Amino acid sequence: MATARPPGRGCGVLPRWLLGAALLLGLRLCMELYRAGSGLPGLRVPPELPRPHLLPAPDPPRGSRRRQVTYVRSGRRALPRSGGSTTPEPSCCAPRGLSRRKGPRWHIELQPWAGPAQSLDEEASRFLSYISTTQIACNHMGTDSLATDSSPATKPWLVCLDDRFGLAHQIRSKRCRLYSLGLGNDDTDFEVSMANDGCEVHRFDPSVKSAHVLESQRLWHHRLSIDWRDPHPAVAAQKPRSNTRKLGSILNEFGHHKIDVLKADLESAEWKVLENLILEDVVEQIGQLIFEIHLHWPGFEVSGSESSVVRFWYSLLKELEQKDFRLFYTYKDLSKPQLFLKKDILNASSCYTLSWVNTRWK
Repeated sequence: MATARPPGRGCGVLPRWLLGAALLLGLRLCMELYRAGSGLPGLRVPPELPRPHLLPAPDPPRGSRRRQVTYVRSGRRALPRSGGSTTPEPSCCAPRGLSRRKGPRWHIELQPWAGPAQSLDEEASRFLSYISTTQIACNHMGTDSLATDSSPATKPWLVCLDDRFGLAHQIRSKRCRLYSLGLGNDDTDFEVSMANDGCEVHRFDPSVKSAHVLESQRLWHHRLSIDWRDPHPAVAAQKPRSNTRKLGSILNEFGHHKIDVLKADLESAEWKVLENLILEDVVEQIGQLIFEIHLHWPGFEVSGSESSVVRFWYSLLKELEQKDFRLFYTYKDLSKPQLFLKKDILNASSCYTLSWVNTRWK
């Protein structure tokens, strides 16, 4: 006996199932198209290209350049476009932590006090002993300004002519250069003699009547005063022909890179000028130094207590020693007042002439 089917079942169940499956298939197809990055029905992704999972970054506008990071390697050689020989290209920036050149120094390094009392006697004793003791032997010293009449105005300007220091060779080959710094000094025997021996001599003195005077084939006189600072820019603008310069500025202006001999008689300005030469490393461009130093007062723009002034003097000379300058001659001028900072102490003179040689000079 056949069983009767309940109304609404049987044949009516199949269409609803098919409808559900069709809906699921449609949803899956929409999701696949959306994941393909289109969202437009009927658009198909080429089978050879992988389907991206992230939207690519937009391209830059036409005409613009993509920014790049460039790393600079110092010391690399760049090939010139013309195909010539290679020359080192200066790098833009020095590597961090490594300086391309030494920074400026503003103060010299002061030496320790000569004694616990920090007194003038302690400092003066150490300083006078230092300038009275030669540090290196020079077997051949040349002097041409010592006249035969032993006149008190004559000063012993001595240079070392030992072959190991090169000055004699420079004179023989006519490649010697001498700078003479003065303030109204009429004694030019030393400069004339060095010029006659073959040196190119430049004498700087603000009392010279003309800006540049060529006295002989190798002797120039310049109306310039060597200072420890250049003129203020405002003053320089008003006086473009100012006759005051630092020695480093003069070297740049003249295009000179080396001085075989530097002679200076600056009437108490020598301490600040020497300090400038040390702080700016100009002294390393000099082969021999001949300085007249004055001790009867601190000097221009040198201040402080008496003991600190002498300590400053001593520290300057120690800086020269640290730069491989050695004292080879010392002369005590007995014709000048025997005063040390206006005091009669330790049998000191107010004026000494000292000669150093740069032992690294080539």
